Amino acid sequence: MKHIFKYKFAAALLLGALVLGPSCKKVDFGSLNNNPNQTTEPITSALLTNALSAIGNRTWDAGGITTIEGLYCQYYSETQYTDVSRYTRTTNNWDGFYSGVMYDLQNIINYNSNDATKAKAAANGSNANQIAVATILLQYHYWLLTDTWGDLPYSQALQGNGVIPYDSQESVYTGILTQLKNAVAGFDGGLGPKGDILYNGDVTKWKKFGNSLRLLISLRLSKVNPTLGKTEYSAALADAGGVISSNSDNATLVYPGGNYLNTFYNYYNVTKRDDYSVAKTLLDYLNAKGDMRNTIFATSTVGFPYGLTRDQAVAFANSNTSYARLMAKSASTATSAIPVVTAAHVFLARAEGANLGWSSENVTTMYNNGISSSWAEWGISDAAALTGYLSNSDVDLSGGEAARKIATQQWIAWYPNGWQGWSVWRKTGFPALNPAPGLANIPRRLSYGVNEPQLNPANYEPAAAKYTGTDGVNSQYARMWWDKQ
Repeated sequence: MKHIFKYKFAAALLLGALVLGPSCKKVDFGSLNNNPNQTTEPITSALLTNALSAIGNRTWDAGGITTIEGLYCQYYSETQYTDVSRYTRTTNNWDGFYSGVMYDLQNIINYNSNDATKAKAAANGSNANQIAVATILLQYHYWLLTDTWGDLPYSQALQGNGVIPYDSQESVYTGILTQLKNAVAGFDGGLGPKGDILYNGDVTKWKKFGNSLRLLISLRLSKVNPTLGKTEYSAALADAGGVISSNSDNATLVYPGGNYLNTFYNYYNVTKRDDYSVAKTLLDYLNAKGDMRNTIFATSTVGFPYGLTRDQAVAFANSNTSYARLMAKSASTATSAIPVVTAAHVFLARAEGANLGWSSENVTTMYNNGISSSWAEWGISDAAALTGYLSNSDVDLSGGEAARKIATQQWIAWYPNGWQGWSVWRKTGFPALNPAPGLANIPRRLSYGVNEPQLNPANYEPAAAKYTGTDGVNSQYARMWWDKQ
C-alpha cells in the first residue's frame, strides 16, 4: 500500500541534516518557509465537499475501476480497445482511495475528535454530526473497496502506520456494519455539516442514508452468515432514523456545472472520447421487455456486442454509427445528477429481504415499489407502460422465480454503477451472463495492484495466496468471501 504518512520521517531527515551539518549555530529562519496562502489546519467543510464530489466517479469513471466493473457485469462494451472486456488481467492500485478521499474523511473525524482542534472544527457543524457523516462515507468507500479486492487494510488503516496488515473480508464487513450503526446513533441535535453537497446538512436524510447502507450491506451476507445478516438487516429496517423510501430522500450528487461537470457529459463533450457504449446484453433485455429505461440509459436502442476483439469492435462501430452511447443526452447534461443510493435500490433490497424471510414485508409490494421508483427516478412517468412492464411474465413475480427476477431488477436499477451491478451478479448469478466470446469465465475480483508486493510484501503475499485461481495467485477469478452462488 502506498505510504502516505512520511511527513515525520522527512522532518526527521531535515532535522538530522541541520544537526549534523558543518555549523552548530542555531539558525532562525523566521517566516521564510511559511506559505502565507496555505492553511496549517484542514478546513473540514472543504474536506467534506471534496470527498462528496468524488462520489460521482465512484458510479462511473472513464477508464477507472468502476468502468472495469461495469464491463464485467456487461453494462458497457468497449468500442475500440477491448482488452478489459476480454479479461486481460488488470493491476489497479487502491492508493488513490486511501491517500485521497478516505484520508480526507479520516481527517474530518480526527479534527472533530481531538480536544485541541474540535472547538475550531465545530464552526463547520457539530462535532458529532461531522464525525457521523464522515464515518458513513468512509464505510461506504471501504464497502466498495473490499467488494473489489477482498481482504485489505481496514482496522489499522489511516492511522499513520507505514506497513499495514490486511483484514479478512469477513472482518471488514463486521467492522463496516458496526461503524454504520454507531454513526447513525452518534448524530446529535446540533448543526448539520457545512460543505455537504449531497444532503445540504440535513441530518435526517443522512440517518436514512446510513441505515440504507447497513441494510444493503447486510444482504451481502445472506449466503455466508445469514444469522448476522438478518440481525443487521432487521435492525437497520427498524431503526428510528428510517431508510430511504422516497426519491426525495435519494442520495444523489448534483453537479453545479463550471468546473464540476456530470461525468458522462465531461466524457463525451469535454474529453470527446468514445471508447464505451451500452452493452447489447443490457439493452436487449430492456428492449425486449418494454422497459422504458432504455430511453434514458442509452442514446439509442442499438446495443454494442460485448467482448469483441479489437478488429470486430472497430468493424461493428464503423457499420453501426448509431450504436448506443452511455446515457441519453437529457440525462447527461453538464448539471445532470448522478444517483448514489436511491429508493429503488432500497425497495428492491427489501424485496430480497422479504423473499429470504428476513422480514414480514410483502415481497411483491417492495419489488413493484422498487421498479416504479427507478422509473420515476429517471423521469419516466408513463403509467400505462409501467403497468404493462410489471405484468410481463419475465418481470411479474406471480409467475415464480422471485430470486432471479429480484436480482435482475437490482442489476438494472443499479445502472450505471458497475461496482454494484457486478456485485449483484457475483452474489446471485443473475442475470445469467455469458463470458466474452471464446473465454471461459468472467472475473470475480480485481487483482491486487502492482504497488502492494513492492511496498507491503509481508501482508500482500498471504492475502494474494488466499485468492488463487486458474491464473495463479492474486487471481481475478477467485471468489469473494460472500460470493457463494
